[in-house]
Amino acid sequence: MSSLRVLIIVQNLPVPLDRRVWLECKALADQGYSVSVICPKGPGDPSYQLLDGIGIYKYRPAPEAQGVLGFAVEFIWSWLLTAGLSIRVRRERGFDVIQACNPPDTYWLLAALWRVRGVRFVFDQHDLNPELFLSRFGEPRSAAMRVQYRGLLWLERMTYRVADRVISTNASYKAVAERRGRRDPSSVTVVRSGPDTRLMRPVYPDAGIRGGAEHLICYLGIMGPQDGVDTLLDVMEELVHRRGRTGVHAVLLGFGDCLDDLKARCTALGLDSNVRFTGRVGPAEIAQYLSASDLGVGPDQKTPLNDISTMNKTMEYMAYALPSVSVDLVETRVSVGDTGVLVPSGDIAAFADALESLLDNPERRVELGIAARRRVVEELDWKPQAQAYVGVFDDLLNNPAGDDRLGRWPHSAAALGARGENEPRPVDLLDEAEFARFVRERCAPAASVRQSDQV
Repeated sequence: MSSLRVLIIVQNLPVPLDRRVWLECKALADQGYSVSVICPKGPGDPSYQLLDGIGIYKYRPAPEAQGVLGFAVEFIWSWLLTAGLSIRVRRERGFDVIQACNPPDTYWLLAALWRVRGVRFVFDQHDLNPELFLSRFGEPRSAAMRVQYRGLLWLERMTYRVADRVISTNASYKAVAERRGRRDPSSVTVVRSGPDTRLMRPVYPDAGIRGGAEHLICYLGIMGPQDGVDTLLDVMEELVHRRGRTGVHAVLLGFGDCLDDLKARCTALGLDSNVRFTGRVGPAEIAQYLSASDLGVGPDQKTPLNDISTMNKTMEYMAYALPSVSVDLVETRVSVGDTGVLVPSGDIAAFADALESLLDNPERRVELGIAARRRVVEELDWKPQAQAYVGVFDDLLNNPAGDDRLGRWPHSAAALGARGENEPRPVDLLDEAEFARFVRERCAPAASVRQSDQV
């Protein structure tokens, strides 16, 4: 039986909706690993599906958490169902390594239990939970809050201690693993959540996707308390009601705990005609909206967590040659370099100023958009990240890559597939004049529009 079998555990998002985890799954599978996943169900998801050879086992999510007790129930519920499914996976597909993606930092105990059967443990650290606590609640002052904070530190410490290898999403997280987790630097590997730029690339969007907007601003991501989407509504109020930019629309792609509250606040601010909420979207919708929009936004405010976290949406904007305006955060600065505009945290007027400046300067948008696409391809693409990621398992399982595997990074050519008849036409990125025109206008060439009208 193959000894290259990996079980990936995710609690906060279903797969393949979790784009980082799905890229990891595909990278392992394409390099000859048998991959299984345990995760919560999304709306309408089956309990089990085999997708691209990857076995995905899903459980019914816990009731929505309310307060400390609610989160405890959620963690226990998810842990027990995951533990039960791990027995099923072991019986049906087997696994030699468990990879746990946090939050939460609770699956070290499951890994420790499986260790008696020779299973190794890789910790893929997506979030710093102690910093998340500080970002939401501030420094703990009451005895109860101090207990909660110390509990998070203990869970993180145990996860570091049990893990055979640690995967960090950036250098800031790696530094935490080495300092607070006391990990040897050689046991911690940085795997950034870079997009696969062969797949995430500009397309000619449907003509109606802009919804009649003169300018379209796009937000892509989770909408939780720490994501700053409420400040984006403040920026839109500034632009629309105070500066009279009624032709500016914003489309907010995604979902999260704050979605209903954000919709209510949008209505209260009188922005319903200028702000659209799409809810959960897939790759096809993301490609349409990011290709059609004039600017992407990163409203995540400066907090202990956000400051050192990599914002995947920023790199995804870059993959679609979409200029962006974001709050100035340490790791966002690392991602965008000089290809985006950064503004101070909490400064609504400065954020609105930056958006207005770019909306009124199409040539600057072209310059930044083309530079962003170039940077993400040359420096942030998933291919070198996939190599580093699979290398963790190759090293752990003593599985050196041969020439046949090295030629398939990050996916085989067949995995990309051919463009379907109804799929949007990709922009020719090698035609410099057309690429620049597209970034300026974010639509198909006029000749293509006239030709399609005649068909």
